[in-house]
Amino acid sequence: MNTDETIEALDKGEVRVAEPDGEDWHVNADVQAAILDYFRSRELVPHEVGPFEYLDKIPLKSGYRELGVRVVPPATARYGAYLSPGVVLMPSYVNIGAFVGPGTMVDTWATVGSGAQIGANVHLAGGVGIGGVLEPPGARPVIVEDGAFIGSRCIVVEGVRVGREAVLAPNVTLTASVPIIDVTGPDPVEHRGSVPSRAVVVPGTRPKEFPAGTYHLSCALVIGYRSESTDLKTSLNDALRDFGIGT
Repeated sequence: MNTDETIEALDKGEVRVAEPDGEDWHVNADVQAAILDYFRSRELVPHEVGPFEYLDKIPLKSGYRELGVRVVPPATARYGAYLSPGVVLMPSYVNIGAFVGPGTMVDTWATVGSGAQIGANVHLAGGVGIGGVLEPPGARPVIVEDGAFIGSRCIVVEGVRVGREAVLAPNVTLTASVPIIDVTGPDPVEHRGSVPSRAVVVPGTRPKEFPAGTYHLSCALVIGYRSESTDLKTSLNDALRDFGIGT
């Protein structure tokens, strides 16, 4: 496929920046390269949508009724992003190359970056920032797997993978280098770049020595795991209350 054909296929969900491959994910570097080529080849064009005016290289996505997607003004998705049936976009933003699975809620002021892969029945709560990753081609995008809860004002960037049905409490920040420390056993177990499936994660800190003294750097703490009996339709607060967190 040429560049335009690839972007059209992305918009229809026929190809993806990354896709599940057994227990892992396969990144389609050629698709990432096509998106970068698309940016380079296009000119800025004005777009008018009701009272709103835009000046951009990428047109807006359209045809939401046919897609079965609810879009609340002024939510915006770019052409080349795929939104599955049952997706709800509150006033939010979804960038080119992103894939959003069926039944997922993208809540108010949440952003889904370029190429991010969001699974089915995910809740991205208010103000969540899902980072975009397009280069170098072959780099893993941010991945949020099916059934995950991402709490308000969480930030997930740099190709971090959030496992199936995991729960991130509000204000968790995850980058490729932020330690994700499982404190549920007698000894800490450290992960980087990946949240285990069904893990319940809260913000934390840990001390680090510097020439000027000891300071506490951000980390994330796995404080428990959702049990098989947990109702997957429960609210984020309900899931956190099981571990003594939440209001």
